[in-house]
Amino acid sequence: MTFRTDGALRLTVYLGENDTWHHRPLYSEIVRRAHAAGLAGASVFRGVEGFGATSRIHTSRLLSLSEDLPVAVVVVDAAERVRAFLPQLGELVGDGLVTVEECEVVRYAGRTADPDETDPEGKK
Repeated sequence: MTFRTDGALRLTVYLGENDTWHHRPLYSEIVRRAHAAGLAGASVFRGVEGFGATSRIHTSRLLSLSEDLPVAVVVVDAAERVRAFLPQLGELVGDGLVTVEECEVVRYAGRTADPDETDPEGKK
């Protein structure tokens, strides 16, 4: 996949680990849709502590273990591709925060696909 290094955007979706879309994790649905939309890539990061609009602190510390840790889904791609993906997020994300920032891509190189590797849906 070719990727222009100018005009890139970083899309970040902040949500809770327990947020769901049709009984599956919301972060997983966002990644699935980003993949289906042909975006350059998406990563999910699980936070160890944080709070959002409710001001309730969620933490992984042992004494106050939370089952709903903060999660961030990050996508970087060309501006027009990220902006075209935003309407899909509008129907998925109710509670949460979505940000878009300009970024500079210094290098983008992928590994060659392993023919034995399966995708998240279990297909080759």
